[in-house]
Amino acid sequence: MTLIRWEPIRELDDIFARYSPFFGRLAAGRLATEQAEAPAWTPVANISETDGEYLIKTELPEVSKEDVKVTVDEGVITINGERRKEAEHKDEKVHRIESFYGSFSRSFRLPEDADVEAIQAESKNGVLKVRVPKKPTARPRTVEVQVN
Repeated sequence: MTLIRWEPIRELDDIFARYSPFFGRLAAGRLATEQAEAPAWTPVANISETDGEYLIKTELPEVSKEDVKVTVDEGVITINGERRKEAEHKDEKVHRIESFYGSFSRSFRLPEDADVEAIQAESKNGVLKVRVPKKPTARPRTVEVQVN
């Protein structure tokens, strides 16, 4: 079962963008100023499976449940939302901001046995949990056929 397509080049780009100011925030000749465009924010997601369901856990710190939208379209579940920047206080002097803000979107292809009509989502303590139940599978049964 494949839920996520692995793209190693994109993951390398994410590593450089996240951990290296030289490769990420200063890319393409940008100057390191407050006006420089911040890199796109992509929240991390963990996907697990039990006998009865799939569980997608997405870390969304400081994102209210009103700012998150979960949709399913043609077998793809999409989590959209926005992390809003905190209001600055006039008496506060900011020295460094490493948090990412702005809109985000994550999409995952659902397996064929996913019951899209019964999906439930819950946001608590900065973690969005999306439960995707599995459709019951038809159990093989033995049928006795009478021979004439």
